[in-house]
Amino acid sequence: MDGTLLRSTASIEISKVSGNMAIAEEIEENWLLGRITDIQFWQQCLPIWADMTEADIDHAFLNAPWIDAVQDVFADIARRGERSVVISQSPEFFVRRFTSWGAHGAFGTGIEIGIEPHEDMLLSADDKVTIVQDLLLQYGLGANDCVAYGDSTSDVPLFRWLPNTVAMNASPQVRELASVEYDGLDLREAYEIGLSLISGRAVS
Repeated sequence: MDGTLLRSTASIEISKVSGNMAIAEEIEENWLLGRITDIQFWQQCLPIWADMTEADIDHAFLNAPWIDAVQDVFADIARRGERSVVISQSPEFFVRRFTSWGAHGAFGTGIEIGIEPHEDMLLSADDKVTIVQDLLLQYGLGANDCVAYGDSTSDVPLFRWLPNTVAMNASPQVRELASVEYDGLDLREAYEIGLSLISGRAVS
């Protein structure tokens, strides 16, 4: 989600609303530089969100800088009788709001405000593969029926496993693994590329 659908990160957008933007930016930088672990990242974020309400999270989600046409694409997927699912390492309490935009499912890191985070709450890169495999089994589909869109290293295992993948504004490692690439800020354009993969008309 972060970097794919969102031109920011969930932690930054939540922290904007909580009034702790500068602290969140420092936490993000330390995590990106490898100075803190994933669990330490959440241990530092959750206290600065302690006073956030559901309405505050709604505000953060609705006012975040999403790329264009996210809801339009979810609607078209539903119209086609297909399913859209968002899987992210961002907090599930943020990610699940995609279901109000038409996504059929949303999965994220299971942390909660006011609860001490622990390792079992985290959603790993390998978990993304497991979630997709479980969903395909549930829906009676195969890997060839699925298209994944992603941008970061957490998408690498999924891009290695699935045959149809779209790298969106992605890191070099993800681009190398992807079936096709997209650079831009309109999900409709990336979605059309993804559709071409499963219709056998891949574009470059």
